[in-house]
Amino acid sequence: MTNQQAHAENREPTRFHSAKSRLARRTVLRGSGVAMSLPWLSAMQASAGTQTDPPPQRFVSVSIGLGLLAENLFPEQSGQTYSPSRYLKQLDDIRDQFTVVSGSSHPGVSNGHRAEASILTATPIGNSGSAKNTISVDQYLAKHLGGATRYPSLVLSTSGTQSPSYTDTGAMIPSESSPARLFATLFIDQSQEERLRQADRIRSGRSIMDVVNDDAKRLQRDLGAGDRNRLDSYFSSVRELELRMAANERWAKLPKPVVDAKPPTPPDANDLVGCQAMMLSLMKLALQTDSTRFITLNLPGGNAKLPIEGVDEGYHTLSHHGRDADKLAQLALIEEEIVAAYGDFLRSLAGFEETEGNLLDQTSVLMTSNLGNASSHDNRNLPVLVGGGGFRHGQHLAFDRSNNYPLANLFVSVLQQSGLPTDEFSSGKSTMKGLEPTRA
Repeated sequence: MTNQQAHAENREPTRFHSAKSRLARRTVLRGSGVAMSLPWLSAMQASAGTQTDPPPQRFVSVSIGLGLLAENLFPEQSGQTYSPSRYLKQLDDIRDQFTVVSGSSHPGVSNGHRAEASILTATPIGNSGSAKNTISVDQYLAKHLGGATRYPSLVLSTSGTQSPSYTDTGAMIPSESSPARLFATLFIDQSQEERLRQADRIRSGRSIMDVVNDDAKRLQRDLGAGDRNRLDSYFSSVRELELRMAANERWAKLPKPVVDAKPPTPPDANDLVGCQAMMLSLMKLALQTDSTRFITLNLPGGNAKLPIEGVDEGYHTLSHHGRDADKLAQLALIEEEIVAAYGDFLRSLAGFEETEGNLLDQTSVLMTSNLGNASSHDNRNLPVLVGGGGFRHGQHLAFDRSNNYPLANLFVSVLQQSGLPTDEFSSGKSTMKGLEPTRA
């Protein structure tokens, strides 16, 4: 699930002080063998540094194995006055929080689906079994900045173990696709026996909040109103996620009624968008608690028939639409849901206030794919949305669709925004033109 073993940490026991005191950044809530991380609170300000210290920057990448239909994603107009495309209409309320980029790709990268390995490295690896990849941008960030958090990075997927994350020796890092295991890793600090008991609590609808409730109440008494509201919001997010996880597991185990009809596809692992939304919820909590600052989420392109009204064929089959109108219509329904979940994630980060701005201001959130046209396995003109991260947004950066702009220039922008003094990354030899920081 992570790319490396967690860094050793000198944990402090939970200590609460008066409101005039400062709260240690690594304070956790404890109860019955469970330790729960906390989000950033203003009472932790002194522990993190002076008020002039810049807030830490995060990077999240969501990669889609089967791309997005260009005609439904890219606006016809460039610049800030574009009319939203079909997919972007549902994000129009937050258009000033993201940028859509057309006409970009990785120079020299081809070979269709195999280019999944290159989406975050920008390295052409061809078809040869001996071809060697290079480090991905998330792992480059984790290598240089990941030591500040418990987990240098999280490498996740909605199914399977494939990932776009590669080490500096070019080895793929297997992804974690179990929300339950990820939740336990992030928030349950205990023996294997106690982990199993906590899993039973979640399945029966009991919350980790029930276990750490006394500690939580003591802490809230000593916090200011702003921190209390921030904690309430965080606890509500944890509880909501637990309920969703418990409901999913209960439905999977309950006996099914007998009906005189053909059985539909059950809403379990085939529900790509549901799995995406659940993983994004966990990712938000991981960022809130500063458990990690660098996360990749892979949405592989399987051929399951997604439980979306109006979709009657497998996802991969629809991606090879051959311009068939019915297939294009069904594929658009799936892709609308995928983009909507991305928008919800941006909104959730924007709604979490940090000591300086909000969490979205401090998190570059990329959504892209190795395929610009899945039907023809074309690796040019990739779909690119980038939100947050302290960049000026609200625009369509329209580059040349015949002579694509290097997408890795975006990676250079992210690296520099994160405080790494580098002028290039793979095929990226400068920052992305038009994607400017809100402040120097």
